[in-house]
Amino acid sequence: MAIHTNLYLLVFLPLVMLAYQLVPRKMRWGVLLAASYALYISFSSFLVLLLMATSFFTWKIALWMDEIGAQCALKQKECTDRKQKSEVKKDFQKKRVKVLRLGVLVLLGILFYVNYYNFVAENVNIFLGVLGAKLPMARVMFPMGISFYTLEAVGYMADVYWERYPAEKHLGKVALFLSFFPQIMEGPIARFPDTADALFSGEPIKMENISEGYLRIIWGLSKKMIVSDRLTLLTNQIFNNHKEYHGSFIIMAAIAYTIQLYMEFSGSIDIVIGSGKMFGVTIPENFNQPFSAQSAAEFWRRWHMSLGNWFKNYLFYPMTVSPLVKNWSKKARKKYGKYWSMVGTSAMALFPVWVATGVWHGAGWKYLFYGMYYFVILLLGVALEPLKEKRYQKLGIDPNAPWLKTLRILKTWVIIFTGELFFNAKTLTIGFEMFFSIFGNFHISSIWKYWPYDLLSEGDVCAIIGGSIIVWIIGFLKEHGWDAREKILHASTPARWSVFLACAFALLLFGAYGTGYQPVDLIYAGF
Repeated sequence: MAIHTNLYLLVFLPLVMLAYQLVPRKMRWGVLLAASYALYISFSSFLVLLLMATSFFTWKIALWMDEIGAQCALKQKECTDRKQKSEVKKDFQKKRVKVLRLGVLVLLGILFYVNYYNFVAENVNIFLGVLGAKLPMARVMFPMGISFYTLEAVGYMADVYWERYPAEKHLGKVALFLSFFPQIMEGPIARFPDTADALFSGEPIKMENISEGYLRIIWGLSKKMIVSDRLTLLTNQIFNNHKEYHGSFIIMAAIAYTIQLYMEFSGSIDIVIGSGKMFGVTIPENFNQPFSAQSAAEFWRRWHMSLGNWFKNYLFYPMTVSPLVKNWSKKARKKYGKYWSMVGTSAMALFPVWVATGVWHGAGWKYLFYGMYYFVILLLGVALEPLKEKRYQKLGIDPNAPWLKTLRILKTWVIIFTGELFFNAKTLTIGFEMFFSIFGNFHISSIWKYWPYDLLSEGDVCAIIGGSIIVWIIGFLKEHGWDAREKILHASTPARWSVFLACAFALLLFGAYGTGYQPVDLIYAGF
């Protein structure tokens, strides 16, 4: 029962809202937790036990670290001077680090085994075959959403370790935070303070929250069903039969897949955020007009923001202040100068982030390449930024000139489309075959000549283009301070309901469903 299905939207979600509203306020968190586990069981069966075990383990690890901290405070009271207190704190801090490492290693170890063991074993066996040895392959069932709830759990434990907030004593609150049913399949990845209190407070359902949630859900469904699901037919055809297509068709497929992925992923996040809003829970945003970005770095600050923020908080920043990076930076500054020290430090901090980004998306060389692709581009951006600024000054170019901004946006689009070509290719080898085939037999006219009308009719193409233009206009207006959703929600009741009904009719009229269309699974549910 995925979040974009009629069963979820027309049956499950309304029933959960009804049950939530009927029970006493102090029991409402229990309704949400039961609903979350029920939804999880519907697509992962008994693997809900792993989710439960992860919740219990995370809760215990955090309490253990807090308990060590309390013991440290008691021990320090017995000390007579600062030196003794410092020694005591150092000893207890070592214990807390060990507990945190245990928690992180167990959770990431499970994630690694489920997602990556067979991939690693398959590649290791290539070398072991020379020695006549072989690692056994595992029969692993994939727990849906494991990558999302594992990162949330690791982030929670790290925050408790850094004493950003105390460990939560109520197991139910931690369990609900990790399993809240709209988020469990596709995220976004939240931090404990983002949603835990609102989920547990049991605030009554309000009409304004229903209105806001409905508008967000219908908007997300429209992006998925009107644009993304239609484009799926086209991109599947070209990516699955790449040898039959060259040049302009490959470029079109890369662009189409990027639009498809954005409409599907951002649309599903709209459904997630809208579902949470029904219960008064504000789930973090995951997209911020990413195609308005003027660089690859800015694009990743606007795309899948919750994942980017997680890596920034728990990998990038810790890496930049680590003794390894600090010592290298200090020595490099003396030996090579400030510029090369900056470039080297950036490389050391960015490298693990982009390896992790590639690995997080899946087990395959294409995902590692995808991570390294952006690592190289972002590092080049860091290295060239000072030179670029000097160049602008020398040539008397205004870096904020509209024409230059437009060029930077177009350049960023090329980077994005190329990256998504490799991301969606079946293998890394096929990705390179498709990329190099762009430069052979390139004729724009061949698109019209060999267009697959059996897959997408002229009406489908109009729906895709029209839907994409509307999404772009609304994003453009928001980028410039005019939020259409806020205007609708604060309009008069007749105007507001007219928009609600118009959105529903547009979805019924232009949505891709019925004969010839198969329900399209959520792309990021597989990560």
